[in-house]
Amino acid sequence: MNESRAPLPPGSVVAVVVTRYRSDVLVDSLAALAKQTHPIAHLIVVDNGPDQPAREVVDSCGLPTTWIPSWNNLGGAGGFALGILHALAMGADWIWLGDDDGHAADDSVLATLVDVAERRELAAVSPIVADKDEPDRLAFPVRRGLTWHRSRAALRADTEHGADDVLLPQIAALFNGALFRASTFDVVGVPDLRLFVRGDEVEMHRRLVRSGLAFGTALQAAYLHPTGNEDDKPMLRGRLHARDPDDPVKRYYTYRNRGYLISQAGMRKVGLLEYPRFAWYFLITKRSPRQFAQWLRLLRQGKAERFHRA
Repeated sequence: MNESRAPLPPGSVVAVVVTRYRSDVLVDSLAALAKQTHPIAHLIVVDNGPDQPAREVVDSCGLPTTWIPSWNNLGGAGGFALGILHALAMGADWIWLGDDDGHAADDSVLATLVDVAERRELAAVSPIVADKDEPDRLAFPVRRGLTWHRSRAALRADTEHGADDVLLPQIAALFNGALFRASTFDVVGVPDLRLFVRGDEVEMHRRLVRSGLAFGTALQAAYLHPTGNEDDKPMLRGRLHARDPDDPVKRYYTYRNRGYLISQAGMRKVGLLEYPRFAWYFLITKRSPRQFAQWLRLLRQGKAERFHRA
């Protein structure tokens, strides 16, 4: 662990990356950080493994670093919470969050985010999250009104919801390259450790919306990430999709955490639409009453805040 005891100078950016057993992709993530034209005062890597190869990657990345090993796997939610709190304790003014399997698309991403955040007086701003394999497409589709956008061009062209050529307001991907003012966490808090993985980013987004703070997506900056579309299964001939991960552990956290989310203020109306959509998906599309019963059980578990690990 290499860090100064003195507080960081005013305006400092601290990057926080969470990793677990993926030192091969962590190399690309940290290399992109080290190339940024806007200086990064310090890098914090929370290692949920932890394993020695990851520490070697951190030590050799060319930035002032702190490697935090966690022998208890905290998940993405707990890892980011730990990293954010450490950055706040160091005196950071800005905190830049990223997963280990994604990275900034070019060396000006951080400079663009800082510029947009300062000019628009934003509490948080994220880049567009683009597909690593097809950078013109979004890694995760973005819904605006009743329309799902799946390409960067479509997202930039949507001016009906307050967007201009610089910013898409009040929507952001928070754990894939988002930049936060440190003071934002005083208002919205840090990610909820109980959620572990899946839905933790949505829950933070919910808090940001309810806080009344200004935030958004910078349309001239991009963060590359593997596509997440494999979890979204089509129904009604592709007109709708249902999130149904093939992996049973991901499925457990996806549905349990969703039950918690749709019972919270600001998401209850969305929750009312979940029941008919997933009933159709499991009973009509998949013809699996057993899986529908499992979905209902996990939703109720989350609503009751029974946050047991899978």
